[in-house]
Amino acid sequence: MVRAISLQTAPEIKSTPDTIHQAFEDFMSGFEAFKDANDRRLDELESKMGEDVVTREKVERINRAMDAQSRLIDEMHLKKARPQLGRGMSLAASEHKMAFENYIRRGDEQGLRALEEKAISGASDGDGGYLVPDETDTEIGRRLTAISPIRALATVRQVSGAVLKKPFVASGFEAGWVGETATRPETTAPEISELTFPTMELYAMPAASASLLEDAAVDVESWIASEIDTAFAEQEGAAFINGNTAATPKGILSYPTVSDAAWEWGKLGYIATGVDAGFAAAAPSDVLIDTIYALKAGHRQNAHFLMNRKTQGIIRKFKDDDGNYLWQPPAGVGQKASLMGFPVAEAEDMPDVASDAMSVAFGDFAAGYLVVDRTGVRVLRDPYSAKPYVLFYTTKRVGGGVQNFEAVKLIKFGES
Repeated sequence: MVRAISLQTAPEIKSTPDTIHQAFEDFMSGFEAFKDANDRRLDELESKMGEDVVTREKVERINRAMDAQSRLIDEMHLKKARPQLGRGMSLAASEHKMAFENYIRRGDEQGLRALEEKAISGASDGDGGYLVPDETDTEIGRRLTAISPIRALATVRQVSGAVLKKPFVASGFEAGWVGETATRPETTAPEISELTFPTMELYAMPAASASLLEDAAVDVESWIASEIDTAFAEQEGAAFINGNTAATPKGILSYPTVSDAAWEWGKLGYIATGVDAGFAAAAPSDVLIDTIYALKAGHRQNAHFLMNRKTQGIIRKFKDDDGNYLWQPPAGVGQKASLMGFPVAEAEDMPDVASDAMSVAFGDFAAGYLVVDRTGVRVLRDPYSAKPYVLFYTTKRVGGGVQNFEAVKLIKFGES
């Protein structure tokens, strides 16, 4: 028998092999309790022309508990997916790892300097820091994908330069049918434009004590990766959605928007709920259906909903005409919840439901958004600025922006 989820806090987690599966069972049990309570609330609305306060508070309490449990499962799944670094490395990689470890633990730069001279590398120096080993770089990128919602959905390109330039033809190439012997009319030359995606500097500065660095049992590469991945992912997540300065990637919500009926290239189309700061009282899910079918069929096949947990909590109460809930929980551990058959990605940087807010995005983000990574993560050891601690100034260059304005639609919580 599955245990009911606590309405106050997430259940205590024990380090057993089945913990994550038990947590998922608790989440599913919570969803059943949520449906029962919400059904009772809806029945009260129909029979009494008003909902009972106790019932409404119970629904919201279970809703919050489900969000907390979902967040707990995400954290446990991420920890379980973290591999041990340093296995099966080549001789050169092992040499780099050892030299990097000497630099991190003791500040010994000789090994890394010698390796860079041997490789005739001008990518870094003692003043600008040293590149982390390839294995650590790969692990940081992999964990960023697991944590950062937009990165996990978008197309990611690696570049060695500072800017990625991508040509495009907004109107498409002209084509047509002709007979076997008919003359071929001359087509109009396409107008080619260019999108630019500059990479911006993202940094984190974890601190370590002398005892941690002296402890031979501590894997310093894994420590570096685990310290900076969450910090990088949080900054990336915010920038990929709301970034609007010269120092950040350009976020999805920073582009001009227009009603989808008047959509044009260079702007993102939106569908309005028709109600200021909320969904329509009658048939609130109609705007979701309109948004789904505003997207072209080719993009719809790979589409996701994108919203934060609060917005998801509102939509979780919606039913279709047959009384079925439109939001469905994940089918298994590590999978996404779905809304009307499409997966839901959670991004806490998406705005809450408010007046004229663009709180929900729907689209093929792999086609619509491009993340640009400049190869290499750089670390500079600083034992002086925060004695007795050692700071590690860690930098990475990242860019991003919309590459296809047809592939993403927004829901605007406003009258028009």
